[in-house]
Amino acid sequence: MLEGYRGKAYEILSKLNIEVGDLIEVRKGDMVIKGILLPSYSKDEKIIVIKLDNGYNVGLSIENLSEIKLLAKASKKIITSEEISPKKGKSEVKIISTGGTIVSKVEYETGAVRPALTTEEIIQFLPEINEIANIEAEILFSILSENMKPEYWVKIAEAVKRAFDEGNNGVIIAHGTDTMSYTAAALAFSLQSLQGPVVLVGSQRSSDRPSSDSAINLLSSVILAKYAPFGEVVVNMHAESSDTYTLAHRGVKVRKMHSSRRDAFQSINDKPLAKIFWKERKIIINRDDYIKRKEETKLDSKFDERVFLLYYYPGLKSEILEFIISNFKIRGMIIAGTGLGHTSSEYVEIFRKATKDGIFVGMTTQCLFGRVNMNVYTTGRQLLDAGVTPLEDMLPEVALVKLMWVLAHEDDLEKIKQIMTTNLVGEINMRHSLDLFPRWSHE
Repeated sequence: MLEGYRGKAYEILSKLNIEVGDLIEVRKGDMVIKGILLPSYSKDEKIIVIKLDNGYNVGLSIENLSEIKLLAKASKKIITSEEISPKKGKSEVKIISTGGTIVSKVEYETGAVRPALTTEEIIQFLPEINEIANIEAEILFSILSENMKPEYWVKIAEAVKRAFDEGNNGVIIAHGTDTMSYTAAALAFSLQSLQGPVVLVGSQRSSDRPSSDSAINLLSSVILAKYAPFGEVVVNMHAESSDTYTLAHRGVKVRKMHSSRRDAFQSINDKPLAKIFWKERKIIINRDDYIKRKEETKLDSKFDERVFLLYYYPGLKSEILEFIISNFKIRGMIIAGTGLGHTSSEYVEIFRKATKDGIFVGMTTQCLFGRVNMNVYTTGRQLLDAGVTPLEDMLPEVALVKLMWVLAHEDDLEKIKQIMTTNLVGEINMRHSLDLFPRWSHE
């Protein structure tokens, strides 16, 4: 069996009685490479693909090799696409891809990583999925995480609604990790009634790396999407440096806290909704206040982008703030203030004028853990008097997304304040404890 091979590569491998899964040795000058022959998905018929002992895959042009030798026939069967097909019957879990490398293939002629485009390719990437659920895949768009926009949030929300209308138990959104929490918050406010889980999942390390978290994150997300009892938007990612389990974080209470670690995502001022043990196919629900599945999924996805997120720093020029307010016609501003919710007192009158002009100004904290309390110090009380609204323990980016959503539905400033300070989908946690301040263990 030489799946994917054709032309010269197929001819040479066939003559040597080499099949996918066999241990081979190739030589290129003084360089010797040993590894397992893998199926080829390259457009270049001269490329052969080998899995090395260190777990990495390498693509080599057969024309550049001086010798190819069969060392041992396959000890384990390699599952090929001819033997894999989706389960018959209606889809139970819809996988909607927006980008990222959570499910991908390496094009060895270019070195590029491209997303798996079909249901069959996803099952080939992770055959165990077939044991869990009928899946269907859809490429909604393929963009870098940093290129995500509110208009795309609307399209994702609409795709989720269609997936539930088609009868799926749950929906998975494959997404780049850098802006995943923004999209999770946007979907949470857009879909406040859900028939099942909406699981955002990504990978910190691409699928061609031996330390990749792609397979475990995706497999556990399928388990979660099909069987979890809640109808909420969650982010499901690695929970530790090893491969034991993942954690499902509420979509309005999660942040990426490390640029490269596999366990980069943490719940902030909150506990994860669930722990998923992928080997045992087991879900442990961590809390009983989850939002239960509803009979019908309701969609209300619209956003007003006339907002601004101000990260206060010492020395911020008041002229910059005045320029933003007067020239960009903003309707709302979220401040990431210091400590309990402060900026320099020199901005008090600027904020007072803004709120009198009908602009919503909300205060969050740069500290992330903990909550805003603007009654403790003088500056906080001055900002309150100027009309700045404290937003409890909402994350700055969640407050920003919520404000976009609220402004698209309301014009009255007092009504906007009321909704912004009302807990809609778990974005505000009124009770905190010290164990909601996690730290990574030393390794």
